[in-house]
Amino acid sequence: MELGHFIGGRLRPGRDGVMTLHEPATGKALLEVPLGDNSTVDEAVAAAHDALTSWRRTLPAERAAVLLRLADAVEAHTELFAQVESLNVGKPLAVSREEIAVAADSLRFMAGAARTAQTPAAGEYVRGHMSMIRREPVGVVGAITPWNYPLMMAIWKLAPALAAGNTVVLKPAELTPLSTLLLTELTREILPPGVVNIVLGTGSVVGAALSRHPGIAMMSLTGSVASGKAVADAASDTLKRVHLELGGKAPVVVFDDADLDEVVESLKVMGYWNTGQECGAATRVLCDAAVHNALVAKLAVAVSSLAVGAPEDGEDIEMGPLISERQLERVAGMVSRAAADGAAIVAGGARIDRPGFFYAPTVITDVPAGSEIAREEVFGPVVTVQSFTSEAEAVAMANDVPYGLAASVWTENASRSLRVSDDLDFGTVWINSHLTLAAEMPWGGFGLSGYGRDMSAYALDDFTRTKHVMVNKRYAA
Repeated sequence: MELGHFIGGRLRPGRDGVMTLHEPATGKALLEVPLGDNSTVDEAVAAAHDALTSWRRTLPAERAAVLLRLADAVEAHTELFAQVESLNVGKPLAVSREEIAVAADSLRFMAGAARTAQTPAAGEYVRGHMSMIRREPVGVVGAITPWNYPLMMAIWKLAPALAAGNTVVLKPAELTPLSTLLLTELTREILPPGVVNIVLGTGSVVGAALSRHPGIAMMSLTGSVASGKAVADAASDTLKRVHLELGGKAPVVVFDDADLDEVVESLKVMGYWNTGQECGAATRVLCDAAVHNALVAKLAVAVSSLAVGAPEDGEDIEMGPLISERQLERVAGMVSRAAADGAAIVAGGARIDRPGFFYAPTVITDVPAGSEIAREEVFGPVVTVQSFTSEAEAVAMANDVPYGLAASVWTENASRSLRVSDDLDFGTVWINSHLTLAAEMPWGGFGLSGYGRDMSAYALDDFTRTKHVMVNKRYAA
């Protein structure tokens, strides 16, 4: 695989030095990738504008056909993508394969959605004047993707943007660009030159240049709250549209009638999926005091049984390393401070003694209300358990975070499940499930989790603009 910026259908060398990538499972240097600068961004935006003139005029059916070909290409190379993703991110192969499947499905959904855009009925709303609504692409979209799901997040942005007729300049996370570069290499014969452009580099240089660029009509970012604020601030100079999917601190509200074995099985997977580096992870358990001790005991046993290792350690590996030494230190620091605050570590709580950035899957209880570990996103293999004594207290505790991305409710009482889901301030609420996604349904949050939606027809709405055309019928004859 050749490494370089992908601009106007061709690979371009870097001008601003290189960055060394490290393999999370070993800590060893993997390879060097070039870094872009302001002039690289200028070239990519110019190429995207050149391509926009013809791409925006393609028929929805033509854009759908391209997206379906992209989906076929991704699916045909599932194992290659999975190997690259696992090498670059450290996740088990089974996790990477599922990510590739979701990415291909997202492309296919948007291919269909491209052909079904809806508007109010054309009609005469002012006497003698005919009104109609046009759905148009916003223009050139700047996209920034995170390091935890590099390929899937790239496609969650590319699919609706392309389906709507936009062109894109995408900056992958500097730590994990490899699957995105592989995507461009495998699909360069499918997309016209300049429709998708990739600029490698850091957020402080390339991300900032995209956000400020007057030739970019919209910025779409999935990343940290700090990154989202930086993009929104830079984008404000040109008043461009901003689409943000940021952090999360998902509560898992467990009532006393819940099936604890089912809850624990879900937490074992969805609390530690992708090593907890997941904004919707089941990271914060709020449990009825009557079943708190039983749930903690079951969860500690289940989590201690997780198979932790490198992708090459075998197909039975359930959890891999963290992405970097920096992230490892961040997670370890938060756990250490939680213990100092009086929390009890009942499983894990330490770095694993092996090469790479491994941290043991961890369960923490006796968490003080309002503490850092109770309110801030860890983004690691750490699940906390707190107790409540009433439904009202459970809802108040669940909502007592600045994030509003996702939550789940576990109960056999259908009335209570609907009542509580109404009161939870989160963009997605699951009932007796967690982190179950569908391409047809939107993903996005409230508060510090950002605004805008990924997936579903709502994402297609975000990447289009509406134009009202009114015809004076006296001149229409």
